[in-house]
Amino acid sequence: MTRGTHDQHAADARLGPRFDAALLYASQVHGGQVRKGTTIPYVSHLLGVASLVIEDGGTEDEAIGALLHDAAEDQGGQARIDDIALRFGPAVAAIVDGLSDSLATPKPPWIERKRGYLARLENESPAVIRVSIADKLHNARRIVRDVESLGPSTWQRFNATPPEIAWYHRACLGVFERRSTSSLVGEYATLVARLEELVPRSA
Repeated sequence: MTRGTHDQHAADARLGPRFDAALLYASQVHGGQVRKGTTIPYVSHLLGVASLVIEDGGTEDEAIGALLHDAAEDQGGQARIDDIALRFGPAVAAIVDGLSDSLATPKPPWIERKRGYLARLENESPAVIRVSIADKLHNARRIVRDVESLGPSTWQRFNATPPEIAWYHRACLGVFERRSTSSLVGEYATLVARLEELVPRSA
């Protein structure tokens, strides 16, 4: 990468008032929400995903999309997508839409949602792919860390079995390996392999 290209990329990734507004918006939308089976505020996940996107060279739109990637799926459906488009622009709304595995209420069964998401992911924009990698990487880190430190009871947090969770992460990795050259994919691959090792043999 030439110096000029690097400098332009750095300029593109600069964060401004829109990011600040998105951070407040995300905190309000997910206020009181915690990560499954824990007392950890959900915003920790959103901040973690945004951090990975920023460090990977993501644009401000991608960083904002990372902060808001679960806003529609968890808190408002299509109406939330429309509100995000008004506040932060159509590019951010498209990222959030692309990261939402379902906007329906009630949600379809877990396996149906994940298969649909995987099928769509093959054709999503590079921006959606970047945020999706960061999202799945951050989730996999948490699962591996908690299973290693807290034990197999960690799996009880989820609406899917351990083998299903491992399958989903492996399938996501396959898409990312085809669609991205980000260094995050290599880290994710290591975590997916470790996650598979941690699946209970009797599961």
